[in-house]
Amino acid sequence: MKTPFKSIVHVLRLNRFVVLGVVIASGLVCMVAMVLVGRIYRESLNGAFVVNGEGEVIPLSWAEQRDHLEVEALAHLEQFHRWFYGVDAGSYEKNMEKALWLGNASVGAVFQQKKADGFYNRLLQYSLVQEVIRIDTELDWDGSSFAFRTQLHIRINRGTVTDTYELVTSGHLIQVERNFPHNPHGLLITDFFENSLRKLETHENTEE
Repeated sequence: MKTPFKSIVHVLRLNRFVVLGVVIASGLVCMVAMVLVGRIYRESLNGAFVVNGEGEVIPLSWAEQRDHLEVEALAHLEQFHRWFYGVDAGSYEKNMEKALWLGNASVGAVFQQKKADGFYNRLLQYSLVQEVIRIDTELDWDGSSFAFRTQLHIRINRGTVTDTYELVTSGHLIQVERNFPHNPHGLLITDFFENSLRKLETHENTEE
């Protein structure tokens, strides 16, 4: 006499093998996926961004970041100095907000000192226009950070009178997390200092 019990045992045994096979296959897929993700992550640490000819950072493009670090440093410093010193009555607050993202408290201290000296009040009162017309930067890489020395030529327009000054700044650049769009280069200015300021004579004035 036939009974259904053999069929049930056969079905249960088959189900067990199917479940076991699915679990093993899932485990293998997970391990392979983890290996691939780990490899992609390690490769992305040094190659997740590319710099174009203007020094702008383009995210999500694969390139060796180290090969472009000096270009980024120069672009970072140029953008900072143009924002920090290229100001007028209508733009200085917006420019200062952008510039302060690119440096640490040492940049903020210079800003506060200028504010305390009344520079921005004079800017508003006399409608001064301060324009950066030349930037020359020297970099010194020590393996972990850049030391920089930047020479600026700044033109100040006082209506009928225009004067040009040479300003020399210095400091260091350290790498930090990129912050789009505030700090796309992932660099931060530290130890920022205004070394010297002198008025240029007419024959010394040089534009870009």
